[in-house]
Amino acid sequence: MYKIYRSNGRLLDELYLEDLDKGCWINIVDPTPAELRQIEAKSHLQLDLLQAALDESEKSRVEVDDENKQLLVLVDIAVMRSNKDYDTLPLGIIVSEQYIATVCLEPNAVTSHFEQLQSDKNISTFKRTRFLFQLLYRSAASYLRYIRIIVRHTEDLEQHLRQSMENSQLYSLLDLQKSLTYFSTSLRSDFLTLERLMRLRQHPIAALDGVIQLFDEDEDLLEDVTNEYRQALEMVKTYTDIMNSMTELFASIISNNLNLVMKFLASMTIILAIPTLISGMWGMNVPVPFAENALGFQYIVVFMIGISVAAAYWLWRKNML
Repeated sequence: MYKIYRSNGRLLDELYLEDLDKGCWINIVDPTPAELRQIEAKSHLQLDLLQAALDESEKSRVEVDDENKQLLVLVDIAVMRSNKDYDTLPLGIIVSEQYIATVCLEPNAVTSHFEQLQSDKNISTFKRTRFLFQLLYRSAASYLRYIRIIVRHTEDLEQHLRQSMENSQLYSLLDLQKSLTYFSTSLRSDFLTLERLMRLRQHPIAALDGVIQLFDEDEDLLEDVTNEYRQALEMVKTYTDIMNSMTELFASIISNNLNLVMKFLASMTIILAIPTLISGMWGMNVPVPFAENALGFQYIVVFMIGISVAAAYWLWRKNML
């Protein structure tokens, strides 16, 4: 599936592929091979660049096609699967002398944000470099948004876990910890890609002449993108450390609770063994004290209870009960 947009003042007009013109944005989501060939034939964007983001294992990078003067910026973007499960997906941004295209395997919050804008004078598909930075800024902002959601879920789980240890809550905490690990890996890779893009800005190569054009406001936007990614990296690192500490703490609490239960059961075993031992001794087929006494059984019962109570009191004093 693909859609084509072009800025018209403050609005985005949706066009057909036949009407593709300079300054258009081609948003491609989970395309078929036939659709990719159609877009390649009409836009002259290289097929290998269009296909780069369709492999989930692709890593973030910047690639320059010297011959065709096209730039590929491949970054990982955050995707929310559920309230406790988050993942990352590659997003390919291809910039040529005439068009800018985005390619992703799934609908995502980054490109959907721009599709849903009804009016914004700051969004222009003709200003391809600025639009590239705006896409990167939205990607960093989505990371920050999801990290804050994860933090809120973690705080809720912590409150529940303080009251009762349930496996489902521990599994949810593990899922959130795994999501932060994915975010951390992807953000580090994206930040390296951004640094590579900044080096290209400072030392442009001939192949990008006419493709990457920077204005003063673009410099400010690029700085904002860098700050957003840096903030997301710091937040992920901080909350990953916090969550690792929480996991270790709750593991220690579970182990301590198990020790308390085992200590209690051992104490109860000792207390229950006393009546068993005494009754076993008086149950042997040999002469025993009180054998001829009419109240002998009552004496033995009182004796067993007394010894058991004394043992329980001693264990209680030793914090065994």
